Amino acid sequence: MATSAQVLGASILFAIYGILIIYFVIKGSKGTKNINDYAVGSFTFSPVYVALSLAAAMTSAATFVINPGLVASYGISAYLSFGIVFPIASLVSLVLLTKSFRKYGQSVNALSLSSWVRSRYNSKGYGLFVAFLTVLLIAFVVLILVALTKVISQALNANQILVLGIIILFTFGYMMFGGANSMVYTNVIQATIMVIVAVILIGSGIQFLKDGFVPFFDKLSAIDPNLVKATNPKSPLFRDFFEIILAQIIVGVAVVCQPHIITKSLLLKKEKDVNKFLITTVIVQFLFYSVVIAGLYARLQFPDFMQNGKVLNIDSIIPAYVISVYSGGILSLLVGLFVILGLLSAGFSTIEGLIQSLSTTITTDIIKPLFGKIISDESKYIKINGLVISVLAVVSFFVARDQILNPKLSVAIFAQNGVYAYFSILFVPIVFGIFVKNVKLSAAFTGSITALVVYYSIYYLFPILLKSGIADFGYANKYLSDTVQNPAIAASMAIVLSLVTGFTVHLMTKKKQIS
Repeated sequence: MATSAQVLGASILFAIYGILIIYFVIKGSKGTKNINDYAVGSFTFSPVYVALSLAAAMTSAATFVINPGLVASYGISAYLSFGIVFPIASLVSLVLLTKSFRKYGQSVNALSLSSWVRSRYNSKGYGLFVAFLTVLLIAFVVLILVALTKVISQALNANQILVLGIIILFTFGYMMFGGANSMVYTNVIQATIMVIVAVILIGSGIQFLKDGFVPFFDKLSAIDPNLVKATNPKSPLFRDFFEIILAQIIVGVAVVCQPHIITKSLLLKKEKDVNKFLITTVIVQFLFYSVVIAGLYARLQFPDFMQNGKVLNIDSIIPAYVISVYSGGILSLLVGLFVILGLLSAGFSTIEGLIQSLSTTITTDIIKPLFGKIISDESKYIKINGLVISVLAVVSFFVARDQILNPKLSVAIFAQNGVYAYFSILFVPIVFGIFVKNVKLSAAFTGSITALVVYYSIYYLFPILLKSGIADFGYANKYLSDTVQNPAIAASMAIVLSLVTGFTVHLMTKKKQIS
């Protein structure tokens, strides 16, 4: 529980932060005249600014709050997965995909991922299909809302549902106006704060490491021997190297195929800025990914997951760790408040990008194609976009409230189930659209449908068939028999099989053309 000094300090900090965000929203909104400005901005930003904006958008509260909680619970196996394998795979993928995606996106004036797909495959139907799929990203919005609620409610000793409501009113409210212009400004501030906080959190465990790494691991082993093993058989997510390495490599490569990530390069106005943008992003982003090591420190701080007689769940342990470690003198208090600000920045930076990309997609790629003949006035779409954001706010509140009151292991599982399904379905059309010459709509769409069917079959249907005794999946039974399923298993299989089927159809269409 936060002290009275921490509560007072946090209240002042949150007020200043809110005023600063609103200032930049107003500043950015002056350049937002239409839905195009809202989507990709009307200002010219430096590549470093855009890189910091991307790093902030990629680094959600999952990286700073939720994933370290999983590391605290499952140890080294989770650290290898989230701190090494996933970061390397996602950053390599980001570099490889960004240049080509941006080049084509600029040539067709794409505002969103679905508009890029529609233009690349010359199919309004496919673009509409992708646009409707984007709704799955609400699951990621919910994760961030839950994480922000945990941080703020612990810092203020406040009711979680009340805090959730205030966060939604504030965030969704200001995102109705500035769009991409204000988001780059706010993301740069947030990313700068996050860089400092990342260094603080990574170094916060010096008290546990002062005797060396061997005693550090011995302390973890004394709590639970599985915490220091490369695999954790008691975990539903890190049981073997397939889950920890192979599945995470596949997921890491595909995770870039999200609208708030891959479309960020469209903010760059000059081709020469791309390399500087990518180098900055990779350096900053890897630092952010490294924060998950704080989960190991948190486990030593709370070996039995208890604080003041109450059990901490996975999503609460990092906020509790920060409050606990930085509760001493005035200097410690100030550092702790700054760390809390960094945790908030990690959440707000990503949720801004998600709200912007979600609302833009729904407005320009669903409402406009379906009702464009009725709504011919272009100026009305910026108002419609605001209404879309309002609806998203209401839906997000009720889903996030349920995740807070009825958690199932961690909100990360709920979020991954939506997000992993989304980028699994989008991986083939993006990769084929960038790297495969003369690719036809049939090949990309076959890949998408395959991913859709495979993902939801593995995640929902196969466990039902196994538990009912209708089917036996042999070695794979261990991935399907737990109460909590690992979304990375379904996603990795969906991506691989969608690539195989999509490429098979591509080769078949090429043969028909030759014959």
